[in-house]
Amino acid sequence: MRDDILRETRERMQKAVQHFTDELRGVRTGRAAPGLVEGIRVNYYGSLTPLKQLATISIPEPRQIVIKPFDPSVAGEVEKAIQKSDLGITPQADGKLIRLNLPPMSQEQRDKTVARVKEMAEECRVSVRNIRRDGNRRAEQAGKDKILPEDDVKSLQAEIQEQTRKSEKEIDEVLKSKSEEIRSL
Repeated sequence: MRDDILRETRERMQKAVQHFTDELRGVRTGRAAPGLVEGIRVNYYGSLTPLKQLATISIPEPRQIVIKPFDPSVAGEVEKAIQKSDLGITPQADGKLIRLNLPPMSQEQRDKTVARVKEMAEECRVSVRNIRRDGNRRAEQAGKDKILPEDDVKSLQAEIQEQTRKSEKEIDEVLKSKSEEIRSL
């Protein structure tokens, strides 16, 4: 029981951190990255499909993204989806390829983006703390139900707290790295 609680808590915390990291791939920095457009949903024959399933996405230059749909007839829908997204970039299409030229970010845009990334990091920290709370409650309940001895409950809670510290440290490292990337270009 003790190992199950710890394992489940650890896995949930790792998933929360991974989700935060994945979300950051879609945050614009001064440099082009496939993650900016991969998650954009395109109306493909009546169903919303992620762009990465409909096209190849390449970065020929540091400030340019080229999208080549597998099916050229869907290029118009891809273009519409990009315009509707919050990227703020106007796509240039030539029938087969769609080019996105990323303008340099102003200092104000960089500051806003860093602030948004910090908010996302704080949301992830809150999620990790909620997972810690759930793990601690399960440990306490196991102690009350006499499944675990009191000493095991205390040591389990200490291990959960240690895992929380590790997860928060990982979040801080990812945040620092992304903030530096945004400010550096």
